[in-house]
Amino acid sequence: MSKTSPTQRSLKLIRTNGYQTVQIVEVWIPFGNGVRRDLFNFIDILAINDDGKVLAVQTTSYSNISARCKKIADNEHIARVRAAGWKIEVHGWHKKKNKWEVRIVDVS
Repeated sequence: MSKTSPTQRSLKLIRTNGYQTVQIVEVWIPFGNGVRRDLFNFIDILAINDDGKVLAVQTTSYSNISARCKKIADNEHIARVRAAGWKIEVHGWHKKKNKWEVRIVDVS
């Protein structure tokens, strides 16, 4: 069985839910200490469905859901993203009985 990242699992779920225009917007910055940088410091994946609705996703492990929700709530850009009407979700992944399960928290 191949190992998949939370991001890869969320990509598959998002596409299954009707979002065909999907892009990872988290980037790896290799110089210095090597860090990951999210779009607006909280978005890993951005998706648009056929109705033009935008979905912004922060994907993580199940145990980090609360920390990611707080990170989003404290973010300097969150009010503008919400005002733009984007749906914002945190996807927390964990394995249960050899099957990946997700808890989705809507923080729009």
